[in-house]
Amino acid sequence: MNKFWKIISISALIFFIAAISPVKGAFKADSDEKTFTSMRKGMVNKQIIRRGVRNEDVIRAMMTVPRHRFVPKGWVLMAYDDTPLPIGYGQTISQPYIVAYMTEILNLDKESQVLEVGTGSGYQAAILSCIAKEVCTIEIIPELAEPASLRLKKLDYQNVKVTCGDGYYGWPEHAPFDAIIVTAAAGHIPPPLLKQLKAGGRMVIPVGGPFMIQNLILVEKDNAGKITTRNLMSVRFVPLTGKHE
Repeated sequence: MNKFWKIISISALIFFIAAISPVKGAFKADSDEKTFTSMRKGMVNKQIIRRGVRNEDVIRAMMTVPRHRFVPKGWVLMAYDDTPLPIGYGQTISQPYIVAYMTEILNLDKESQVLEVGTGSGYQAAILSCIAKEVCTIEIIPELAEPASLRLKKLDYQNVKVTCGDGYYGWPEHAPFDAIIVTAAAGHIPPPLLKQLKAGGRMVIPVGGPFMIQNLILVEKDNAGKITTRNLMSVRFVPLTGKHE
């Protein structure tokens, strides 16, 4: 079995576990924080920097945010592994490299207002909050949205707004956005998100069928409002859900 298909097989197993396991209980770690700091440093050096992520703000955020605080207790020791992990209710926390790569692609700065579709446990939102001015994040599953909001507040990510709703339709009250990141695979690029993307803005979104290999797409809107798209890589995400499906 070559390396590519081995990675895909491992990812498929993770998604299968996520789909059948509604993980409950507290998201917390009991181990020594120094150990997690060392593990996080290793994650950033081996999984992020060596694979080509160069943006200093992204690297700093990945080094700072305690990923182990965003996974269920039973998965804490794997928090810094090179893999997505189940967080319950059919959802996952994305592979660290994918989080860093998608964040870097957005070209954020300290004035950016960002929309995230698919809060999950709140990890991606925490990473974004370390770079952007404000992060608005939407989660369709109430059992994930409420704990994520509490977790982000407890960890003092003050520039993050969390709501429970259908991310396909975005968050028009806070639009337009400098950047949009979608962390679940859609069958197509949602028109409401295109409308809410600011001129000169970027969106990164996985597009493709559920539980299949999808395409990670970069969407750019120029100052005249013209939309262009570019295929970045093959990925595997849980499906975007909601009334549109």
